[in-house]
Amino acid sequence: MTERRFVWIVLDSVGCGAAPDAAHYGKADVASNTLKHVAQAVHGLHVPNLQRIGLGNIEDIPGVAPNQATPCAYGKMREQSHGKDTTNGHWEFVGVVLEKDLPVYPHGFPAEVMDAFERSIGRKALCNKPMSGTAVIELYGPEHELTKCPIVYTSADSVFQIAAHEDIVPLTLLYEWCEKARSILVGEHGVGRVIARPFQGQSGHYVRTTHRRDYSLNFGRTVLNELADRDIKVVGLGKIHDIYGGSGITDAIHTEGNVDGMHRLIETLGNVRSGLVYINLVDFDSLYGHRNDPVGFARAIEQFDVQLREVLDTLTEHDLLCITADHGCDPTTEGTDHTREWVPLLLWSKLLTGIVPLGDRSTFADLGATLAEYFSVPPIGPGTSMLPLLADCLPSLRA
Repeated sequence: MTERRFVWIVLDSVGCGAAPDAAHYGKADVASNTLKHVAQAVHGLHVPNLQRIGLGNIEDIPGVAPNQATPCAYGKMREQSHGKDTTNGHWEFVGVVLEKDLPVYPHGFPAEVMDAFERSIGRKALCNKPMSGTAVIELYGPEHELTKCPIVYTSADSVFQIAAHEDIVPLTLLYEWCEKARSILVGEHGVGRVIARPFQGQSGHYVRTTHRRDYSLNFGRTVLNELADRDIKVVGLGKIHDIYGGSGITDAIHTEGNVDGMHRLIETLGNVRSGLVYINLVDFDSLYGHRNDPVGFARAIEQFDVQLREVLDTLTEHDLLCITADHGCDPTTEGTDHTREWVPLLLWSKLLTGIVPLGDRSTFADLGATLAEYFSVPPIGPGTSMLPLLADCLPSLRA
């Protein structure tokens, strides 16, 4: 097989319309369309590069016209897994459908969890409620600075989050606390992720830092393991390594937000000539979606589009690019939680010769199946490869 590379960009939370089962998740989910609503907030997105590779063909997005002139492959995907979190979406991408809801804690964690955690770290914990990540550090930050007790909180997602000021609790100690929490949160209380949430600053001006770390459950074997076991490089940028607990990731690269992530991606493309290069860009979600900032969200998409031009120019004829998302987080709907949405799907190659509708895919796992066929490894999970749809317009697939 000709040497080839798959470049996979996940725009964290950039959904494109309420999923068929959105009503199961709430009124905000039924009303959601992250892409359309953030575009409306700025009276139309300016994203010429995303438009060129088919974004406007997927959905009616203000400012983004359908592309009928240049080669592109476009569609959208719905999730089979229960939930609407990063964990569910990313694991389904690579073949693992989570058929049961992960535990959530709308009233905080029960005594048996908190008692075990506090015993393990030798300190009491503050908060223990579902709260916004920015609000919780403003409310509990001063007491945390006085007591050195961690701030434990959750959200609508299956997460156990630990916030601590970097000048009060060194990062190494915060990460150690997270590892202890991860060892406790198994079985009945097996949350999808334990998340380290370090922050800095003074009361009234606290800011979260880029030293976040995620500790995920392992849900089984994925197509990433199939690649790594055959010495095919799997480079995870941003929180990709953490989402999979390092399983199937051969190289991990830390990033500090979207702009730095794109710089790191371009740098990686200059150094890694074959294999999977896989990045999650989290700012859409953490800085704008959860903070109900549709204008900031839109501007972040436009900034991504500027940097995307360099990625497109960097790709070679042996590359296949994928751009998608893992869920929605519509900043215009009630609340600050993720939203259950379709996600956009774009595939692009310099050698693509036509416009290819990929359709409405019934599972995120279709991407994992496509990845498996692309690298000639055994597929994992229920997905269906999309390469046959591309074959007539991408002769390199037959090389």
